[in-house]
This record gives sequence, structure tokens and C-alpha cells, in this order.
Amino acid sequence: MFTIFGSAVIGALVAAVATHYLYPKKNIGGLQPLTTEWDKTFAKSDKVDTHKVIFKNRFGIPLVGDLYMPKNKKAKRLPAIAVSGPFGAVKEQVSGRYAQTMAERGFVTLAFDPSFTGESGGLVRDVASPDINTDDFSAAVDYLITLPEVDSEKIGIIGICGFGGFGLNAAAQDTRIKATVTSTMYDMTRVTAWGYNDSMSEEDLYKMRKSLNDQRTQDAQNGTYAKAAPLPDKITGDEPQFVKDYINFYKTPLGFHKRSIGSNGAWNATSALSLITQPILAYSHTIKNPVLMIHGEKAHSRYFSEDAFKKLTGANKELMIIPNANHTDLYYKMDVIPFDKIEQFFKQNL
Repeated sequence: MFTIFGSAVIGALVAAVATHYLYPKKNIGGLQPLTTEWDKTFAKSDKVDTHKVIFKNRFGIPLVGDLYMPKNKKAKRLPAIAVSGPFGAVKEQVSGRYAQTMAERGFVTLAFDPSFTGESGGLVRDVASPDINTDDFSAAVDYLITLPEVDSEKIGIIGICGFGGFGLNAAAQDTRIKATVTSTMYDMTRVTAWGYNDSMSEEDLYKMRKSLNDQRTQDAQNGTYAKAAPLPDKITGDEPQFVKDYINFYKTPLGFHKRSIGSNGAWNATSALSLITQPILAYSHTIKNPVLMIHGEKAHSRYFSEDAFKKLTGANKELMIIPNANHTDLYYKMDVIPFDKIEQFFKQNL
């Protein structure tokens, strides 16, 4: 495990190895240049301490996160929550907002950039993987378990948008995750393979697979990776409302961040290959630990949470629909995100 504390001198960091702190002396595993200044899209809280941390997933990819610690800890060991998402976002946009708010409410929290994105490692860049991105949550649990400030039996996760789906998949895989919250969830494997509201046919899917594999051939021949179409920089007026909502968040000062794929980039086109052939949530019905799924009433993506919720079993599962909210309202609107409910859920179940 690796941890960086702002601009602290290397000697002090090396001396702290015994207490789980270690300075990475070189760029490893595609690790990106790290920033030490506050460059979030939300204001810094004076109620928490924040540290940049580095840890690895089981594929050896170094992941970078922000660890939020309550300043007024009431116990030696606290419950902890790992947070990631949305799909294509970085920890400075949405997951950090959730993490900081939950740290204000008494939890140790970790907002992290998934593999191949943001400040996290992995080469090539801008790739999504159902397997690796699911494991990223478990890697965050691995890291939290090592912290002396954390009660290792009380760790939960929050997955937002596409990482709501990966988070729910992680809960089915990792029994150490004692409670799971998804917010404005997407099943990225379902929507990539079949389109919104499952509007694509098997013939459509085949044509897409052929096109993607043709692109893979070109990538191999060219030695480069073609990009999928990026989110438009400006609204033209012809887009669906949910696309306008995305543009309004990612492409304006409201949520723009230079390291975010949604704001300033595009996914590798061939990332879609694994998303269309490796569906997640096949074992979500086996999740025994509590799950709270949150979605906006007017979100175009609402059906993802409703359908996933129908497959969950047991009495400790809940679907919460937020009146009048759309998909991106749950990214940043502090008066819409039900933090009181999330706090109550984790305090009851961790």
C-alpha cells in the first residue's frame, strides 16, 4: 500500500512505513502525475482531514484516491465507506462530494479513481472493464482494512451511475462489503449491448461487434487506440434531455474537470467489447448484506435500478425514488441527494 500526504518530505514518509505509509519513488503501472492542491469541483470542508492515497488492485494496477477522515473522531476505529463513479468521472467531481459529506457525518471514506482513469494507473488509458472495475471496489476495501482508524468489520461502498452497477456486482463478489448504496445506477454492460430501454436487436448487436472488431484490427495496424465519440462541448438543442443534463454538468464550471473523460476526453472505442459480452449482476440475487438503491423519479436511467432491485432477495433491500429528480441531480445537488437516509442506512448496517 502507498500513501502520499501532500508536500510532506520523503524522509518523514519513509519513517512512517511502520504505520502503513510509504512514498512511491517512481512511476509504476501507468500511475499518472499526482496533484497536491485542492482541485475539486466542490468546496473543501473544515470538518475533515483529506489525504491522497495510492493502493493496488489484484491486477497490480495502482489506484489513487482521496481519504477523508473526520476531525472529531468519537471512536478509535470507525466504519468506512469506499466511493466511486460516475462512469467517466473522477474523484474530484462526484464521488469526492459524497465521500466528504459522509466523512462529516462520522465515517472514514475513500473516493477513488477507477483503473485507467483520472490519477489512477493502468495502460492504456480510458478503458473500462467489467471485471477490473468491479475489483477496484474490492481493492478499496483491501486498503481500508489496513488502516488502524477503520473497523475492518464495518466497511460499505457507494457506487454512483455506472459504478453503481459495478458496486452492486462487487457486493455480490465480496462478502467483506457489509452494506451497499447505489445512486442513480447504470448497468453499463446492459446499456452498451442493448441500448437504452433494450432497443437494440441481436442483429444490431452483431453489427456493433463487427464494427468494434474492425476497429480493433485498425488499432493493431496503426499502433494507436481510436476513441469513441466524446460528449459534445455545447448543447445544440437537438439532444435528448438527459444528454443536455450531462453536458450541463461535465462541460460547464458546475462539474468540469480536466482529468474527467466526460469533461475532457473519450473512452477507447474498443472498451465496449468486454462490456457487451461480460454482463454484470448475474449473481446480484445472492447478495446477503443490506442494499439501498437510490434513483431519481424523472431519470432516464431509472429502469436500471428498478430492474436490478427486482432481482435482489431478502428483507434488507430498499429502493428509494427521489421525487422530481433526474439522473444528474444526484451528482451534485446537496438538497436532492438523500444524505440523511444514506447516513441512517450505514449507521444501522455497519
